Amino acid sequence: MNAHIKTALPGPKAQAMIARDAEVISPSYPRDYPFVMSHGRGTEVWDVDGNRFLDFMAGIAVCATGHAHPQVVKAVQDAAAKFLHISSDYWHEQMTGLGERLAAVAPMQTLAGEPAMSFICQSGTEAVEGALKLARYVTGRPRFIGFLGGFHGRTFGSLSFTSSKYTQQKGFSPTLAGVTHVPYPNPYRPLFAGDDQGAAVLDYIRMLFQRSVPPSEVAAILIEPMQGEGGYLTPPDGFLAGLRALCDEHGILLIFDEVQSGIGRTGKMFACEHWGVAPDILTSAKGLGSGLPIGAVIAKKSIMSQWKRGAHGNTYGGNPVTCAAANATLDLVRGGLMDNAATVGDHFLARLRELQKDYSCIGEVRGKGLWIGMELVENDGRKTPATALCDAVITRAYHNGLLLLSCGTSTVRFMPPLSVTIAEVDEAIALLRASLDQALAGA
Repeated sequence: MNAHIKTALPGPKAQAMIARDAEVISPSYPRDYPFVMSHGRGTEVWDVDGNRFLDFMAGIAVCATGHAHPQVVKAVQDAAAKFLHISSDYWHEQMTGLGERLAAVAPMQTLAGEPAMSFICQSGTEAVEGALKLARYVTGRPRFIGFLGGFHGRTFGSLSFTSSKYTQQKGFSPTLAGVTHVPYPNPYRPLFAGDDQGAAVLDYIRMLFQRSVPPSEVAAILIEPMQGEGGYLTPPDGFLAGLRALCDEHGILLIFDEVQSGIGRTGKMFACEHWGVAPDILTSAKGLGSGLPIGAVIAKKSIMSQWKRGAHGNTYGGNPVTCAAANATLDLVRGGLMDNAATVGDHFLARLRELQKDYSCIGEVRGKGLWIGMELVENDGRKTPATALCDAVITRAYHNGLLLLSCGTSTVRFMPPLSVTIAEVDEAIALLRASLDQALAGA
């Protein structure tokens, strides 16, 4: 199918690397197919056997600017040549500059006109841990509310909220006490009666407040404005605004986890901007550093400034090299890549909806910008998740030269670099069509 695939997959060099790896690396990593990377440029990547692929998973929505963007590479090289580390106990330009950039784009500022401050860390899960600590510190309250299907990380605090797959929690109980999960509104698979699933979920939370969860004890509600690992779900209009009002009514902080959906991925800097709703605290990571490990807790200045000296810290937060990558990334995203995500994303959604007309197994295509989910269903009129078909499509796509990942029960997710072109999307659509045909035929 793809002239760029030169060997059977995995090729001999890839097989050798995988065999070496199995002897020394933890088996806990959820690896989906045997891709062994050699190098990449933009949306294209090559394996160690010289096979070329289109990367439409971007390191799980991490490589925002594409692989090895020259401006990011130059920023990293320049920073590394000066010093590699000094610790967050001290000051340097890259960290302060990043704080200024984040304050300028924070939805607290852009949507609500409130100044923001940031705590810089190394990952999404650490950002969530920091957000939870900040919420508890500021409010003095012990409880939290999270959402079924959410993914917030794998360290103990964040794991307490993660509920996209039970395997992530299996064997690690008990996790953080005081976390109550509620359904995430999903109009395609409604759990409640009525057309407005968002209103129904809000009513469910109100019922909890009356029956079992005293709202005066809830520090924060933690939610992904667009749910990632749970199925690339888009909330109903009005839901996030209703959640904001509910939090304000009870003095509860609203935390948006934008680790995956932020930094231009949805065609706006943060997904919550599509609904004009600002959180009190926001977590960021993944696309923030174009692949270098960095995260951030971004909060209203009135909240973050309540932390006392030594209340929270880390060794590697604000590392000069990773901050340099983040600064370059934000400059590129604001300088055109975010707009490209919106434009190319509209084209991509249109092409997928054209494809949907030819395949009854495509139950729904949803998303914004370059955050797109294609949910596969059985041909039984009941929207039964086609889990095996989804896995087969992902596998066949790999063999055809297209790197994808799944999410939810049976959703193929598309999250290419924000630099992806319309021509690359069209090439991916052709490869996806072939992969669907082969998977449906049992090839």
